[in-house]
Amino acid sequence: MAFPVDLRRCQILGLAGTACLALGGETAGALPVGDLLHPASARAALGLVGGYFGVVLLIAAWALLGRLVRGPRPPAPRALLLVLAVWAAPLLLAPPLFSRDVYSYLAQGAMVEAHMDVYAHGPSRLGGPLADEVAPLWRHTGAPYGPVFLAVAAALSGLTRGELPAGLFGMRLVALAGVALMAAALPRLARHSGADPSAALWLGALNPLVLLHLVAGAHNDAVMLGLLGVGLVAALGRWPVLGAVLVTLAALVKAPAVLGLAAVVVLQVRAGRSPVKALVTTTVAAAVTTVAATAVAGTGYGWVGALNTPVSPQNWALTTLLGRATQALLEHLGSDLAPLAIPVWHALGIVTAVVAIVLIWLRLRLRPVYALGLSLATVAALGPAVRPWYALWGLFLIAAAAPRTSVRPRTAAVTGVLALCVLPSGGPADTGQLVLAVSGGALAVVVLCQAHQAELAPALGRAA
Repeated sequence: MAFPVDLRRCQILGLAGTACLALGGETAGALPVGDLLHPASARAALGLVGGYFGVVLLIAAWALLGRLVRGPRPPAPRALLLVLAVWAAPLLLAPPLFSRDVYSYLAQGAMVEAHMDVYAHGPSRLGGPLADEVAPLWRHTGAPYGPVFLAVAAALSGLTRGELPAGLFGMRLVALAGVALMAAALPRLARHSGADPSAALWLGALNPLVLLHLVAGAHNDAVMLGLLGVGLVAALGRWPVLGAVLVTLAALVKAPAVLGLAAVVVLQVRAGRSPVKALVTTTVAAAVTTVAATAVAGTGYGWVGALNTPVSPQNWALTTLLGRATQALLEHLGSDLAPLAIPVWHALGIVTAVVAIVLIWLRLRLRPVYALGLSLATVAALGPAVRPWYALWGLFLIAAAAPRTSVRPRTAAVTGVLALCVLPSGGPADTGQLVLAVSGGALAVVVLCQAHQAELAPALGRAA
């Protein structure tokens, strides 16, 4: 007999999950350095168990909601937006979770406000308590972000006057605004692509990766994807220039969104414009927007060189893993070529991605939103650095434009696994922490199974 599912149960279960995660994050999250607890302490251990307990509850609620969305009477988009708001609410006041990147954002914003070259120097140049919050790996590294995001971070720094709690809350509100733009764009993009708007919202906005990494982690990918989504919506209508401007602003947050300009051009051609006129219009709009945004931000064009910012040695990129394996083999053989292994694999990954993207657009040129989603997924998969939230680059648009319903459950399975791959602290895990995390997840599974049996017992009794 199937587990009873309705929208209210899903809403409550997901709320319980994010509430447990927020509570667990108070002792096991990516806390300010002054509040960090030793991982072996009882409070940190309890927080980690509770945090992973909440993550598994959230994933279960999302999976059950997916059953409703795929059913004969799926919830309306407005109802799903309410569910998203309810699930996100406990995370708004939680400490940063799953990453310390938000501290880097605040430090870089303070540097821009202080008229420091944020692309030439890392947060260590800023000094002070805020720089101490940045992960050691990034303290001496220039910002890899575009002038639009740095201008937002600088404005937030001025408003909060360097106060850490206010800055963290403000950056989360910025990320939440990005998520709101994503949720607003998804139904329109889905209708244009002939997909179900409710299914698009379920996969593209209520996805646990969105809640864990864009809301709880306050990653600026939310701003990039939000601007990209509304830019494509504008390009679908009668405002192709506005679409090009918004997509360019998205790329000036994080560079991968620049691929969206190809979709803007194709959408104009499909609307009846000549290819030359569409290309020229989009190029001019993008160029003017870039010059204007860079001038307003006052950061200069150092962001172009910042695209080569070093990647974390702990990243999970396929090309990095292959590079490390090749390097280890060459070192074992005593070859002088060992230091070249990782750069060569990274270069091969980039070339492969470019070829794959060209083939995608040649095959799916009549489905530009879907082609863009697959292209961004390719960039995330074959780039030199991979983190779980990078999966959202392509998933956001795949959710809106996948031509077959079977694509969504398969994509959902992958992202559900990715949601379990990072600890709330955002740092590397030792054996003890892994045991605690697995224990929290296992406890959630036990609770869900008990609830399942309790729901089925009355029905079985009546049947008997």
